[in-house]
Amino acid sequence: MVGGTGLYLRAALADLDLRPPVPPEIRAEVEREVTDRGPEAVWADLDPDVAATIHPRDRKRIARTTELQRAGAEPLRSSEGLWTARLRHPTLLVGLTIDRSDLADRIDSRVDEMIAAGAAEEASAVAEQGASRTARAALGFEELIAGDVEAVKQAHRAYSRRQLTWMRKMEGVKLIDRTGRKDRDVAEEIVVSLGENGA
Repeated sequence: MVGGTGLYLRAALADLDLRPPVPPEIRAEVEREVTDRGPEAVWADLDPDVAATIHPRDRKRIARTTELQRAGAEPLRSSEGLWTARLRHPTLLVGLTIDRSDLADRIDSRVDEMIAAGAAEEASAVAEQGASRTARAALGFEELIAGDVEAVKQAHRAYSRRQLTWMRKMEGVKLIDRTGRKDRDVAEEIVVSLGENGA
C-alpha cells in the first residue's frame, strides 16, 4: 500500500474504533452554533478532559466532538496508541523523505498540474452544490475557490511538514531518504528491507 493519509494506513493495518454518524438535526444545530459563537466558545463547553486534546480553534474536531457528545456517543479521546498496538498484519512501514526544497518544488509543480486540470472549477462546482463541512475541509478547497494558487501551494507544503512530523513519531518506521535517487534504487532498498524483516 502506497500513499494516502494516516487514516488509510490505520484502517488497513489496525483495528479502528470509529464513532457512529450523528443525526442530521444535531449536526446542523452544532454547525449553526459553531458559526454563531465561534469554535473557541464551543470548545470551552466541552468536557475538560476531551477539550485538553483539541486545539481551541480546530473547528472540525470541536464540531465533531460536540456532535458526538450531544448524540450520547463517547468521543475519541486520543489517537495515541494506534501504532503501538499489535498490527493485524506483519508489516514493514517505510517513510520516504526528501530534501525540503526539492519537496516544495514537487508540491508546487503538482498544484500547477491540478490547476491546469480544472481543480478550481471542480471545487467551485462542488461548493455551489452545497459541499459538506468535510468536503470543505479538504486541503486547499477554500483557497481554490478564492483563486489563490499560492495559498493552495502553501497549504500543501504545510501539510507535508505535518506528515513528516507524524511519520517520524511513529514507531517502527524505516526512513529512507530519496533525495537525488532514482525510483528504482529506492524500491530496491525497500525490497532489501523486506528481506531483513522476514516479510
